[in-house]
Amino acid sequence: MDWGNILGQSITQGLGVLAVIYALAAIGLNVHFGYTGLLNFGQAGFLAVAAYGLAVTIVVLELPLFVGVVIGLLAAVALALLLGIPTLRLRADYLAIVTIAAAEIIRLLVRSVTLRDIFGGSDGINAFANEFFSYSPFSAGLELGPVRLSQNDLWVVVVGWTLVALSCLLVWLLMRSPWGRVIKAIREDEDAVRSLGKNVYFYKMQALIIGGVLGSLGGFIFAVGFQSVQPDSYATDLTFFAYAVLILGGAGRVMGPVLGAVVFWFLLVFIDGTLAQLVQNGTITFIRTDQVGQVRYWILGLSLMLLMIYRPQGILGDKKELALDAR
Repeated sequence: MDWGNILGQSITQGLGVLAVIYALAAIGLNVHFGYTGLLNFGQAGFLAVAAYGLAVTIVVLELPLFVGVVIGLLAAVALALLLGIPTLRLRADYLAIVTIAAAEIIRLLVRSVTLRDIFGGSDGINAFANEFFSYSPFSAGLELGPVRLSQNDLWVVVVGWTLVALSCLLVWLLMRSPWGRVIKAIREDEDAVRSLGKNVYFYKMQALIIGGVLGSLGGFIFAVGFQSVQPDSYATDLTFFAYAVLILGGAGRVMGPVLGAVVFWFLLVFIDGTLAQLVQNGTITFIRTDQVGQVRYWILGLSLMLLMIYRPQGILGDKKELALDAR
């Protein structure tokens, strides 16, 4: 067993581009679910509108990168308003239904043949991040112990983790403010908050917008990190993985999504590498090499089930942070 290679790849992925993307997506969900109690099952939609807003602006409109970022952020705000206005006055399950449907509508819309000239259809839009990489101060990649990153990945990771740090700082400041105390009170009992004269609908809308915008930052990193946007990258499983990251790290905790993303991707790659080598050297004979990818999700799923049984609050969380009144 080449444990050095397995650990190296696991650590690299645990600190790499995918960990950044899911950390940002989960930070947004933490504002929605962890602090406000909103059931947003369409976080993938916020990442998609940001990523496509950036790509379409650069490739189709031929405008600079920063304009694409602004358009992507505005698209995330517009999506939050579109989802929140008709649903936030209703029970929490209505928001869940609307968000998961909206995310699928967005994916199918950008995948459609009719709009292929704009969104690229099922092939998506590729090779549009040259301006982003032109700002990189790095002339070579990184090889630090087991961590190995290419020059482009190093720049994406530095920018990505900087955004994660700034997002965590913003959430920390917000939740220590009077606004944050109202948000957490809404999660516990929105009727009590309403009886004190607070506009619960307005606060929920603000939380939905903030969480959607924070999640959309993951869409930008997804777009430039892979230099491609493709509709199937923003399927429903992206949202559910982000929830797994959030619950693993601990909902209602500022650093919960960050720790959850690192642990989630480290374990996923570690399990995959270990199983692949055990199959290759004949230690495991009841599965083939091409089945390892499926089995790793089974093992990770069972691990998450055990976590929910014995520590449902996650690594950093508190049980009362998961209390949700979905009225």
